[in-house]
Amino acid sequence: MSVEQNKAVIRRFYEEFHGKRDLAVADEIIAIDFVLDNPPTHGREAFKQGVIALRSAFPDMQVAYENMIAEGDRVACRWIVRGTHKGEFQGIAPTGRQVTMTGMSIFRIAGDKIVESWNDFDGLGLMQQLGVIPVPKQTER
Repeated sequence: MSVEQNKAVIRRFYEEFHGKRDLAVADEIIAIDFVLDNPPTHGREAFKQGVIALRSAFPDMQVAYENMIAEGDRVACRWIVRGTHKGEFQGIAPTGRQVTMTGMSIFRIAGDKIVESWNDFDGLGLMQQLGVIPVPKQTER
């Protein structure tokens, strides 16, 4: 596939799978043996279950990509997630807090499917926003 075709797959991932919350799109654009590095997830169905859990914890969750760069079979995106913590998340009872988390993902595309993804995101900032981890106090100089 061309770089532009690979980018089109990732646009569908963000715009249809996340934006329109269409889980069925995963069957069209994510390989059955998909591997996600963070959090470690193996297989398309396991990935979908993880997204369902996130949507349960943050029912108004919005995911959008801000930048996209592609080369060869890789597409890199910088993204932002916003939502309100209304359901249990990783053992944390709902706080009602609105959160924003940024991150980056690098996707590998084979054929017309996402086969692998590497993610880096601000999990510490998320936990601080949820009140689980205190924000360090600023010291005056």
